[in-house]
Amino acid sequence: MSGMLVVDFSRYLPGAFASRELLELGARVVCIEPPGGDPMRGSAPAWDAALRAGKESLELDLKRNPAPALELLEEADIVLESFRPGVASRLGIGPEHVPERSVYCSITGFGCGGRHEQRAGHDLNYLGWAGVLWDTAPAWPPVQIADLAAGGLGAVMRILAALLERDRTGKGGHVVVSMTHGSHRLVAHRLGGDTLPRMLTGGLACYRIYETADGRHLTVAALEDVFFRRLAQVLGRPELAERQFDANQEPLAAELATIFAARPLAEWLELFDAEDACVGPVAAIAEAAADFS
Repeated sequence: MSGMLVVDFSRYLPGAFASRELLELGARVVCIEPPGGDPMRGSAPAWDAALRAGKESLELDLKRNPAPALELLEEADIVLESFRPGVASRLGIGPEHVPERSVYCSITGFGCGGRHEQRAGHDLNYLGWAGVLWDTAPAWPPVQIADLAAGGLGAVMRILAALLERDRTGKGGHVVVSMTHGSHRLVAHRLGGDTLPRMLTGGLACYRIYETADGRHLTVAALEDVFFRRLAQVLGRPELAERQFDANQEPLAAELATIFAARPLAEWLELFDAEDACVGPVAAIAEAAADFS
């Protein structure tokens, strides 16, 4: 995307994450922020700094002085915004205010035209409406799935598709991302039912998180019988393999919990390091960064 200009009017996580991904792909990103900056700068300054790094920022009161923004729009390949539907147009920066070749992306909570169009919300609301939280409520996900996956990455995917279309036709267009609809698509394959109740959300003992002796946690995802059989052998309890899919999973889960609670995380990782058993750590964010950044 080298040489492409992204003008980002969005606020908070979804748009900031999307434009950060476009920046990583080589685009130039200019963020048009309200006086005082993106509200995330005050509520989560470290997040803001991480997602804004490498971007250009311009603070503008769009109601009083939209001219600098309009100049950028004339050159924009991609425009991002996350206002409620209709607000961008009232501010004079809507899809009708950009050149025909621009790809204009609106990240919304519920899309345009439906009964929820103007409803306020945040990630947790969207996930609740979408059915994503049904298995695990009242617990909530440790990452903002609606914001980052359905919103941010969903926007990037549709923007890239629109750019391909522009290469063919010379025209950009307006793409609308609904974080609630996008989140629902992540669970819609389950509408016909699960093979086993809550198969990947706590229903199986072989697919859970277990506490270790030092208060850390181990992920066990030995879903296929070959992996669970090997896990049972490594634990010195090969007979457990026959109980992998027992109707009542809790006795097996309790036995596994007792076994894993007997050693610290490091010992379990060393034991399973060379084993095909689908066992791993619950790493701290900093630990994960050391391996995967």
